[in-house]
Amino acid sequence: MKSRYRIALAGNPNCGKTCIFNALTGARQHVGNYPGVTVESKHGFFELNGYEIELIDLPGVYSLSSSSPEEEVVFQELTKPGIDLILNVVDSSIPRRSLYLTTQLAELHIPMVLAFNMADDARKKGLKFDIAKLEKYFGSPIVQTVGCKADGIKPLLKTLGTALENLETHGVPMLSYGADIDDAINAISEKIDALDLTQYKHIPARFFAIKLLEHDTAAMQLKEFEPVHSEVEEQICHLLDKHAIEADTFMADRRYAMLSGACRDTITMTGERRREISDKIDMVMTNKYLGLPLFFLIIYLTFYFTFICADPLMGYIEEFFGWLGECVCRVWSPETLPYLRSMVTDGIIGGVGGVLVFLPNILFLFFAIAILEESGYMSRAAFVMDGIMRKFGLQGRSFVPLVLGFGCTVPAIMATRVIESERDRKVTIMVLPLFSCSARLPIYALIIPAFFPLKYQATMMWVIYVIGVAVALIGVRIMKNTLFKGEGEVYLMELPPYRMPTLKSLLLHMWDRGRMYLQKAGTIILATSIILYICNTLPEKQVFSQDYDKMASAISAKLESTPESNKAAVEKLEEELAVVENAKQAEMLEYTISGRIGHLAEPLFRPIGFDWKLATASIGALAAKEVFVSQLGILFAEGETDEESVPLREQLAKNYTRLQGFCIMLFCLLSIPCLATLAIIRRELNSTKLALAEAAGLFVLAYVTTLIVYQLGMLLGIGV
Repeated sequence: MKSRYRIALAGNPNCGKTCIFNALTGARQHVGNYPGVTVESKHGFFELNGYEIELIDLPGVYSLSSSSPEEEVVFQELTKPGIDLILNVVDSSIPRRSLYLTTQLAELHIPMVLAFNMADDARKKGLKFDIAKLEKYFGSPIVQTVGCKADGIKPLLKTLGTALENLETHGVPMLSYGADIDDAINAISEKIDALDLTQYKHIPARFFAIKLLEHDTAAMQLKEFEPVHSEVEEQICHLLDKHAIEADTFMADRRYAMLSGACRDTITMTGERRREISDKIDMVMTNKYLGLPLFFLIIYLTFYFTFICADPLMGYIEEFFGWLGECVCRVWSPETLPYLRSMVTDGIIGGVGGVLVFLPNILFLFFAIAILEESGYMSRAAFVMDGIMRKFGLQGRSFVPLVLGFGCTVPAIMATRVIESERDRKVTIMVLPLFSCSARLPIYALIIPAFFPLKYQATMMWVIYVIGVAVALIGVRIMKNTLFKGEGEVYLMELPPYRMPTLKSLLLHMWDRGRMYLQKAGTIILATSIILYICNTLPEKQVFSQDYDKMASAISAKLESTPESNKAAVEKLEEELAVVENAKQAEMLEYTISGRIGHLAEPLFRPIGFDWKLATASIGALAAKEVFVSQLGILFAEGETDEESVPLREQLAKNYTRLQGFCIMLFCLLSIPCLATLAIIRRELNSTKLALAEAAGLFVLAYVTTLIVYQLGMLLGIGV
């Protein structure tokens, strides 16, 4: 008997598969992408009865029809050797629809365990299952689970242990689609068996015969089965002549008919069926008049929660990095490698630390989003927003990728593959960069507390997000009326029942996103901070326009000879000394690579309220949006004259107006996204021209909008 097993976790979307995956594997998870496609690959590990189990969380699909990238990935994974067991998670509250995938998985003849999840919801609906009959029908053990509860998977662990010990004696499903179609399947199966294909010996010929009969894309592309294509076409013609219906549709009809009979024999419903709590909640949450205000209120509370919870932790992290910089300065002599010492304290600690300060914001925002997703509200939000989005030319299916854009634009663009309409998919991709991703959150978290009182901070965050959404929807309307004209499509939404999220699942979701942010800070932002520090300090200026040292010495001498009791004179001399030292620092910074680039770009940025420092940070943000904060941290650290460092927020409040602060956020919101986003746009649209047009269009949009806001603000004296 083996000591290590591979289990594939399969099921429909919204069946609770992720809850079971998290409950089984905990923190022992690895997330990536399948090679060649933008579909998430998730692997986890756990121990059971002394066995090491690798759990492969397959993408959620409704069938193995290869009509989407997710379905194709599941098909490829399950037909490869090496899967010891399939754990099929079924939403037992809607068994007829959920078991459609189960019939296809059973045809693989891979040992399988069925987890009838959401057993509590099924009970509330009055559903009762004859488990013994169902087990015989599918040839697999069945266990009822409640994946969102801590003790809800205990029976599953016991069943899995038993199944792994009896892999060689697993049952055979009793699946029959009728005499005529079974004959067609058998005829094709015989031809496949005659090919004697070694690489597919572990999968019954019957499975591939059905796939070929359905004209499944993935199966038809396998060159090994080309010799049987003529037999496939012959059988399809025979079925078409006899039933006047296409084979793929015929197979779907027969599957549902078979399931209908199985469910009728094994599932009963009690006479007393009470209305579900979800229906009662939906009477309010999806109400024609209340749904939209409640949606905006929930988003506002999400931001309020993020700021209130994150603010104290941000202060602690800020103090920690200040303390760390001081410790390095104390133990590292200024005479020993002074440039490297400054790079470590101002470049690495100041740059990376300036970004890590906003980790609490990221964690709490994703914690709140996870609550909305796992509770079932996100689907309601899509339903509520569908009417509005259709007015702008998009369907509700686009809503989920757009909401994901609040996390990260790159996976959000990948998620547009669920949109069947190519026109809608392209439009959604083009406007997604206007949705504020988490990389912009550090910029908002820096600017808002620097320029706005605490009571207005959540409001300002809400306003900046709403501006992005509004501009995106206007952009959709314009593109659907010009570049991407066409009729709208019907979108059928699924509203899963409300569920109470588990703390473990929420924390794992939060940690996954936080880990990605930390990895980014430890790689891209670290490397960029070092490069930017070099650009901010080299070349060093040796000859100045004035003898600042002589001027500073003269003022210092006057300051020493002035009695402390003469406070007015002391303050005046201190101000003069600060002016001289700042003038020297400014001249040094302007001479560097960053200074030269910033001054070169300053005439372009000056009309929107940006000086050369903000212009330089905006250019650096092309690498990653968080770099905007890192660059400002380095620039202002280089410009400091006090022995004790001043927090960046205080530096900004001292150097810029509230109007400029708002314009910084507005420009960063609407302007060119990071290079990673442009790269994924180019790959998903398969067009370099469209990616470049996107970058140019967003820059023009950001510049013109910020220009109008800044000049109007200056004219009316708002925030100046």
